[in-house]
Amino acid sequence: MKKIKAVLFDLDGTLLPMDMDKFTADYMKRLCAYLAPLGYEPSLVAEAMWHGIGAMVKNDGTSTNEDAFWQVFTKRFGEKALKEKETLVEFYRTEFPKVQPSCGYDPKAKEAVDTIKSLGYRTVLATNPLFPAMATEHRIHWAGLDTKDFEFFTAYEDSRFCKPNLEYYKDVLARAELSADECVMVGNDATEDMIAEKLGMKVFLLTDNLLNKNGVDISGYPQGSFDELVEFIKGL
Repeated sequence: MKKIKAVLFDLDGTLLPMDMDKFTADYMKRLCAYLAPLGYEPSLVAEAMWHGIGAMVKNDGTSTNEDAFWQVFTKRFGEKALKEKETLVEFYRTEFPKVQPSCGYDPKAKEAVDTIKSLGYRTVLATNPLFPAMATEHRIHWAGLDTKDFEFFTAYEDSRFCKPNLEYYKDVLARAELSADECVMVGNDATEDMIAEKLGMKVFLLTDNLLNKNGVDISGYPQGSFDELVEFIKGL
């Protein structure tokens, strides 16, 4: 067995505590309101956004997630919608930060990342790449972290798959130039994060904001709080 070299972290619900339904509702409400003055019916924007997200989740690698999303969005609103790419950049720069109150904050997230780095491990932010990089940078900061705390993070511009597709994890490993048995995946989603174990990664299920929508048996996974995560890493 190879020596563990890197710890991969999920973001939403893991390093950044959140009620996903509350966060999504606030995010969608603000986005629809932002686009409404430009003639976009809010209900249709929400529908197109969900279809775009679905296209990214189903992406087979033939395009970036960004292109997969915009193919759907422009199919709904026409080529003129491509002009809104820059509008959305401004939304993520100015309006998206107002979604922060819908998320929580846990100082132990930063403490855990810092401790794990001090132990000599590489750190990567393996967050589901459904957002533009700018939106992910905001969420990293909301968690009390900085992009420099990680070697890289995944975003919709540079990814061609999404969780729980194993190809997503293969891409992350290739980018980090690591094999699965050199990594630990840390996340709060019993399906999307723990599936990395199928590639040969070690996993740790953070249970503070546990998601288990498919009701899978989690008894076999190392699990617990940030304190227990640090102890687990120390014991490798």
